[in-house]
Amino acid sequence: MEIQNVAQPDCARRIDALVDTGASHITLPSAWRDRFGTFAVEEDVDFETATQEVAAGIVCGPARIQVEGFRVIHGEVLFVDMVPVDGEYEPLLGYIALAQCGAAVDLIGHRPLPVGAMDLKRLSGLRPAG
Repeated sequence: MEIQNVAQPDCARRIDALVDTGASHITLPSAWRDRFGTFAVEEDVDFETATQEVAAGIVCGPARIQVEGFRVIHGEVLFVDMVPVDGEYEPLLGYIALAQCGAAVDLIGHRPLPVGAMDLKRLSGLRPAG
């Protein structure tokens, strides 16, 4: 996946990420934040981890996001304190970006697959115009 800071287009990075349908955001280690420059919007947030702990992070955007083989999207990234495993960080590709770029997860092959149409059913409260 490639992530680019829209406010500073020269601040782009290609990264490998774990597809995590339990995570909402593209989640990157705080240690990488300086690599992306200063985003137009940077907001401190609290988030809940898989172990139900509440921790602090920074949501930044807008970012241009290209998941290989899927359409380009513009969204946010979440920077959090991570502990490297064997010296490597494990960034996450969450369900918001997956849905926006038109990807579903092949649970057998463990890879993203293109979907035929965007899924609006999960967006409660939206009604067709007219």
